[in-house]
Amino acid sequence: MSAEAIQAFKNLESQDFRILQVIEAAMTKHEYVPKEVIVKYSKFTMEEATFRLEKLHKLRLISQTKQPYLGYTLNYAGYDCLVINAFVKAGILEAFGKPLGVGKEADVYDALTPSGERIAIKFHRLGRISFRQTRRKRNWTREDVNWLLRSRKAAEKEYEALMLVYPKGVAVPKPISQNRHAIAMNAIEGAELAQYHEIPNPRRVLLEILGNIRKAYLKAGVIHADLSEYNIILKPDTHILIIDWPQYVTKEHPNAQQLLKRDIENIIAYFKRKHLLEVKTEEALAYVTGKGRKPPT
Repeated sequence: MSAEAIQAFKNLESQDFRILQVIEAAMTKHEYVPKEVIVKYSKFTMEEATFRLEKLHKLRLISQTKQPYLGYTLNYAGYDCLVINAFVKAGILEAFGKPLGVGKEADVYDALTPSGERIAIKFHRLGRISFRQTRRKRNWTREDVNWLLRSRKAAEKEYEALMLVYPKGVAVPKPISQNRHAIAMNAIEGAELAQYHEIPNPRRVLLEILGNIRKAYLKAGVIHADLSEYNIILKPDTHILIIDWPQYVTKEHPNAQQLLKRDIENIIAYFKRKHLLEVKTEEALAYVTGKGRKPPT
């Protein structure tokens, strides 16, 4: 979520949100929404619509084109403002804190609820830059879906995964709500495994990760499908959280076993490289799929 969105949000009125929503809805048909379409569906006078569009453009929440017609499209900051508004109205969000992580495909922010509880809000950002890569990695993206809808789809899919695995006791942030390209979830404490030079008792941490992969697979029928040291959080109490689930697949997926094996191989390779731990992939796989009762030694 951009600083622009936070600053702009304070200056927005209900009429501004109306214009943003009209542009959002019409972007399924137009890359740039013609001004007359915005006027028609906002039900504002031409003067009112022009005033609002100029204001939103100045705040950098929308982009404008003059060729071949006058049209507007949402920027990420504009899309962020729609999410912030929805979460505030739903009584989920009161204020933002510091960024927890700004990545290629998502930004995660510390936030507070109206009752003062700490939560995290994750904004998916499948930018234009990663289009080809996105299509290659995620089978649900179609050529004709614009970048906002792609990001929304990623958030929906991740929220879906969290709702499947969290009730089964898998170590993931508790999902609270999802709106457009954003997810509200319980606060995330700690840092990615990849950021630690050393960790206490790496074998215990590895076994805890495998135990959670097993739980997701056996109890929820879910495979992460993109697991690495970059999306496992080591909390201050040295327990783990598994994050970033938009690529999850179910057991029924044609490549399920291949993806599960890759997840396990990634984790085992990391612990071997970084913590000199030797674990056989076959043993780990047997344990995770329930064919072997005991964790690998």
